[in-house]
Amino acid sequence: MNVRRTIFEDGTGDEIWLEGNSSHADSNILVTVTSPIGERSAYISGGSVTQLQAGLLVDPAPEVRSEQSARKFSGAKRAVTISGYVLAVLLMSFSALSFSGVAKARIVLTGSMKPAINPGDIIITTPISHINPGDIIITTPISHKSPKVGDVIAYQARRFSGQAIGVFSHRIIGGDLQSGFVVKGDANKTPDNQKPVAKDILGVVLFTIPFLGNILTPKALFLLVPCIFGLWLILDAMKNVE
Repeated sequence: MNVRRTIFEDGTGDEIWLEGNSSHADSNILVTVTSPIGERSAYISGGSVTQLQAGLLVDPAPEVRSEQSARKFSGAKRAVTISGYVLAVLLMSFSALSFSGVAKARIVLTGSMKPAINPGDIIITTPISHINPGDIIITTPISHKSPKVGDVIAYQARRFSGQAIGVFSHRIIGGDLQSGFVVKGDANKTPDNQKPVAKDILGVVLFTIPFLGNILTPKALFLLVPCIFGLWLILDAMKNVE
């Protein structure tokens, strides 16, 4: 009497089954079905059917191995290509924003604003309305935001002698545009000594892009760009070999 055993069911009513009896009581059968969407395998022994991965028992056929490798390399190559395009678009966008004066991207180097802004983050700032020597506020087409308490501003830090020493990005906690703002890093215990006035303020922070600044430094780009291009070439060569 023949025995029919169901091996695979896909839930739609279709099934793959095995019919008949083995002439040897200790015989075992491995059934593997491959398709464009993947592979299914079953191990039949002693009347029981166990679902498993065929790779645990035997090597896949050359054509199956080639197809799987091609899919992996294609996906990796696509990821590298997309990463390269995204990096190029970001660099061009930052350059265009900075050149037009609408906004400027700055890489944060210190942890004075942690946890809101961390080293390696990029801050996007926009220019402010400025004042002339007569304290008359002049609005320019590229002015988007007037600084107020609670905003983070990028300002030109100076020594007591007036010599410029760097750009700080700290939060306004008091003061005004005419007499000077009181600013403080969120992680600092005391406010800054300098009270930046309008001429010192380079921009108001609109938003922050986390971490990206770590890979946009000249040294990082010098290493990253050749690595991305080299990886793309390697993946393309390996795909052709397969």
